[in-house]
Amino acid sequence: MSPIIKVSKSFTKVLVANRGEIAVRVIRSAQSLGYRTVAVFSEADSNAPHVSAADEAICIGAAPVGESYLVADKLIAAAKKTGADAIHPGYGFLSENSAFAKACVDASIIFIGPRPDAIDLMGSKRHSKIAMIEAGVPCIPGYEGADQSDEVLKNAAIDIGMPVMLKASAGGGGRGMRLVTDANDLDELIKSARSEALNAFGSGELIIEKAVMQPRHIEIQVFADTFGNTVYLGERDCSVQRRHQKVVEEAPSPFVSPEMRKAMGEAAVNAAKSCNYVGAGTVEFLADSEGNFYFLEMNTRLQVEHPVTELITGLDLVAMQLRIAAGDKLSITQEDVILTGHAMEVRLYAEDPGANFIPQTGLLNLWQPASGDGIRIDSGIKQGQTISSFYDPMLAKIIAYGENREEARRRLVRAVEDSHLLGIKDNRAFLASILRDDTFIQGGATTAFIGDNFSEDESMQPLKAKAQEVALAASILSALGSDSATGAGTGWQNNTAGSRFIKLSCEEQTFELALIAKNNTITVEFSADDSLQGISPKPVTIQPVVIKIVEQSKNTLKYLSDDVVRTVVYSETKGEGDSLGCDQVHLATRYGNLTFTDISLQSAKKDKGGSDQVLASMDGGMVDVMVKVGDAVAVGQTLAVLEAMKMEHPLKAGVAGTIAEVLVQAGDQVKGRQKLIQILAVEAEG
Repeated sequence: MSPIIKVSKSFTKVLVANRGEIAVRVIRSAQSLGYRTVAVFSEADSNAPHVSAADEAICIGAAPVGESYLVADKLIAAAKKTGADAIHPGYGFLSENSAFAKACVDASIIFIGPRPDAIDLMGSKRHSKIAMIEAGVPCIPGYEGADQSDEVLKNAAIDIGMPVMLKASAGGGGRGMRLVTDANDLDELIKSARSEALNAFGSGELIIEKAVMQPRHIEIQVFADTFGNTVYLGERDCSVQRRHQKVVEEAPSPFVSPEMRKAMGEAAVNAAKSCNYVGAGTVEFLADSEGNFYFLEMNTRLQVEHPVTELITGLDLVAMQLRIAAGDKLSITQEDVILTGHAMEVRLYAEDPGANFIPQTGLLNLWQPASGDGIRIDSGIKQGQTISSFYDPMLAKIIAYGENREEARRRLVRAVEDSHLLGIKDNRAFLASILRDDTFIQGGATTAFIGDNFSEDESMQPLKAKAQEVALAASILSALGSDSATGAGTGWQNNTAGSRFIKLSCEEQTFELALIAKNNTITVEFSADDSLQGISPKPVTIQPVVIKIVEQSKNTLKYLSDDVVRTVVYSETKGEGDSLGCDQVHLATRYGNLTFTDISLQSAKKDKGGSDQVLASMDGGMVDVMVKVGDAVAVGQTLAVLEAMKMEHPLKAGVAGTIAEVLVQAGDQVKGRQKLIQILAVEAEG
């Protein structure tokens, strides 16, 4: 259905107060409706895709969000300077900041979102829950009182009965949230939740709710115009979560019946009407195994996962936002909303699942998104871009549509595996593993799914290279370094024979190899000292790997090995990698990205055990430094805490000894691999 829509001329140019994939997404829809667009960017984002996608762009400050994307005055000034008469906030940053929405109104700029009072109300879990109870929306039993003393909270939790959930009233994203199963832990966890909430959101206010164990996380997309019309666009299932962060989203939910959908949808509409809501909003519910559902919160913005709703409804949600902001009536009624097919979405992150999901930074050596029937990729990255520590590590959304859930799932698995991002580690293998899990395939995943099913999953273990991957990397590096001093290069496209010795490092592994090439066939022989995944670390005999080059194009190698023709995606870095200027090859595998470095020219280093230096694990800001010169420390002791990409990372001592130097203090910005602390190691006995 494509109704004729009258578009108001109340604004002509839209400034997008955001970055990354959502900025690109908003710009695309705004331009399709004929609006001019303005991008804002920090100094770190000057070459980002959203900057080139917009008609105009303006720098609003330094890389830290507190000096750029979170500074309302700079955004308003940018709109005034470029003549933008409307601002779309995207999600995150200032999208749910009522003061920013009001500042736009005061500056005679249209804020493409709800009214400030609605943002205020729904931004407080305590006040919104009170409002929902009054509106007759089902809510979880709990405590949402004004008295916030520790004693009152403790007694309320005991009265409710364990287990209970402590929640920061002002926040989201799992911060300031604690599950309490034992009343004896209440004092400690109330203190911890309040402290985290205060640091994250500027408010230590908490609410308490009876914990719904192993629930479904179901959300309803609502839209409302200024004429009193409100509709719901079906539901999304966001139950697959890690640390309260959504990982997989799908629509419709495999758990929700038509009757439940109608009941939840009507409750969501009542929630929106209770605060005179305007624009796009999402009402989130928890549902128990019996199908009972309870109000969780309302997000007063566009959601990250909105594409799955777009695919099953055929609606452009950003365009709907723009039309409502321009003063138009909703073009659809509830009877017009028809859900067709199934859609799934996963979030591609720059993170290492094998190292407790630590965010990754560095150069995107290759970005090759998947394509094909039913595949949609929303991204805000490009090849050659540097991923910094200043922003959320989500790089793209991979989305698939099918006539039914299983078709959408199969397409999504293939799209995840065929989207290649090299130069930094990512979570693609983790995502694919979830999508292949029997519990997920059967539609049985709850919010406890990842914790219960994946603690031992291979995708969450440190990645190590297998023999064939080592051989491929050596072959590629041999061709790359054909003119190096380590040996005569063989090339792939000639018919001459040659041999070369090469030494590679990958993660914590080192390999000494001999390569013999003849007629585009390379035989890779391993040293007896090499150890591979699944093989004893003791010296073993690893059978040679024979690779016949079938076809090579830029970043793609087709080869024959073990009588099977396969294809590998790779990228190269010539003369970079460490202080010696080593060549590197980045290899895409089913289990994750591997980077191999040619260390043939490096001298052997004596193993000293743990490092006596504490280095920054990535670019970031120092949250705390817990030691001073002269302090005695033990192996594994936390010496400092680094914050990057919205996460805190403890930095631990690699050796026992005495602190000799402390080169940073809390509040400092540091670069990855920067020396922070020097330890004078004590000699081990023995």
